[in-house]
Amino acid sequence: MFLAERAARLAERDARIAAEEKASSATVRADLAEADAIRAKSAASANGAMITYLQLMIEKLKRELYGQSSERGTQKLDQLQLQLEECEAAATVDEVAAILASSTATHRRRPVRKPFPDHLPRERVVLPAPTSCPCCGSARLSKLGEDVTETLELVPRQWKVIQTVREKFACRACETITQEPAPFHPTPRGFVGPNLLATILFEKFGQHQPLNRQSERYAREGIDLSVSTLADQVGAATSALQPLHALIAAHVLAAERLHGDDTTVPILAKGKTDTGRIWTYVRDDRPFGGADPPAALYFASKDRRQEHPDGHLRGWRGILQADAYGGYNGLYDPRRPEGPVTSALCWSHARRGFYELADIAAKARRGSAAAISPIALEAVKRIDAIFAIEREINGRSPEERVRAHQEAAKPLVDDLATWLQAQRGTLSRSATVAKPIDYMLKRWDRFAAFLDDGRICLTNNAAERALRGFALGRKAWLFAGSDRGAERAAAMATLIETAKLNGIDPQAWLADVLARIAAIPQSRLPELLPWNWQPLGPATARQAA
Repeated sequence: MFLAERAARLAERDARIAAEEKASSATVRADLAEADAIRAKSAASANGAMITYLQLMIEKLKRELYGQSSERGTQKLDQLQLQLEECEAAATVDEVAAILASSTATHRRRPVRKPFPDHLPRERVVLPAPTSCPCCGSARLSKLGEDVTETLELVPRQWKVIQTVREKFACRACETITQEPAPFHPTPRGFVGPNLLATILFEKFGQHQPLNRQSERYAREGIDLSVSTLADQVGAATSALQPLHALIAAHVLAAERLHGDDTTVPILAKGKTDTGRIWTYVRDDRPFGGADPPAALYFASKDRRQEHPDGHLRGWRGILQADAYGGYNGLYDPRRPEGPVTSALCWSHARRGFYELADIAAKARRGSAAAISPIALEAVKRIDAIFAIEREINGRSPEERVRAHQEAAKPLVDDLATWLQAQRGTLSRSATVAKPIDYMLKRWDRFAAFLDDGRICLTNNAAERALRGFALGRKAWLFAGSDRGAERAAAMATLIETAKLNGIDPQAWLADVLARIAAIPQSRLPELLPWNWQPLGPATARQAA
């Protein structure tokens, strides 16, 4: 009896141990399977990130080799950048999970990081050296070298109050009191230094950060600057910079050729929001080898009536590259007192009408079943051949450009005109592709004007690029606060965009100009223009003050 009970207990124990071992084995297998799944997910994420990175590099290389292949090229690059950001973040999260799940997880390969710029200050932190050998305990150590690990770090900006002390002295002989004059501030009754004022201006008009957001950020840093205080400084600074704006406007309107365009800008009105306009006129002589510096001039208006471009370019004659907007027709009128302006139309604008009908990728994304127009596709190919010639002669003199246009581009342009007329004869009035064909044929002389004048470009992209900031800014500041607010935005955009066109940091330039503009004679104001500007060093700035 005793032996039977013991045998039963032993059997029960063995069964329990077997069950526990089985459960443990199942748990281990589940853990291993989970680790394998995490590693696979990490590898997939890494591969996805690399694929997106390579796609982005391919698109960039294509743009460098062949130029912008479509009007959606910039948007496509932005989308790829966003996809790359998301893939990189997801891949890193999965990689960390795989490392935690298994000690054998491998790190994914990343693109080689560029070295940090040499101009950044280096803070050297030397770790304590060992006093004895960790292996044998000997103190006879000699330095063989060192390994340096660089970490990029950000130091929060520092606020400070500059106290300018003006001592008073009295003459004991004549009792005259002597004292240095009060320090100069960029704005009347100002208490904001030029660097802070330039930061406020550039963030509002260059980075599209409204004053209320700036005020909130300053408050988090312990500085109380209300919106009304910031607005007061912005208005005063705009007035102080007005002389430079006038010089830039005169420079732009002295051009032989201008790029013109406009875009919408919401303007707050009584109980509603009006759709105003921002107009730009860009002087850029670099495509035909001009030596004069580039500049951009902006205007604001409540609407898009013809009177606005007529007023902007009153007294000016030259070549205007723009779209076919009818508001410019008054400038082309032969009865114009100053004489008519020469019209040159934008081939990119015309190409866009065909490209929308031949964009296979866009139709696939939208799930559209509409067939690709073979006429539109052929038109795009023919126009792109003309663009290829234009890229080769960019920057040459007008005379060289005319010779190249007559020899290489004119046969293609003539063939395109003949082909478009032949295709138009086969289409009905309601055909979709007939619209872009008619757009070109009805204005063919203005499209072909570049063949006989080397100063004319194929596109109006210079003006469209100049308006890109307002297109982005609309999403940030929603609307201009008033008509005068839109005018201030146009004036500051003139200064900031002109600085960018000349390869100058707008914020650094504004800070230096605000510090010097009141003390500089009127005759020397051109020295402060972006293309003439030479920043002063600290010692020179103190002497000038």
